Amino acid sequence: MYKSRGDYIVAACDKALLGKVFYEGDFKLEVLPSFYEGEDADAATLLNRLSMATIANLVGEITCQVAADAGLLDMEDIMRIDGIPHAQVVRC
Repeated sequence: MYKSRGDYIVAACDKALLGKVFYEGDFKLEVLPSFYEGEDADAATLLNRLSMATIANLVGEITCQVAADAGLLDMEDIMRIDGIPHAQVVRC
């Protein structure tokens, strides 16, 4: 979780994707440890952090599914890069 200009940003990914890079067409998804690595979180912890977030950057099947199950995003709205789900959520 980061704070930037009054926003709380949550960056979360499936642990197995950390440090990997995915390409599809003109798109590149780099799951940088410097951005995504931090607290290991179960679904309850992730939902707690997302409840405070104004911006969320989510990568991976598990991570995106947790957010979708909580009603924070729709799975059909998730972008896939090389088959890997990636979603950005902004709440005002």
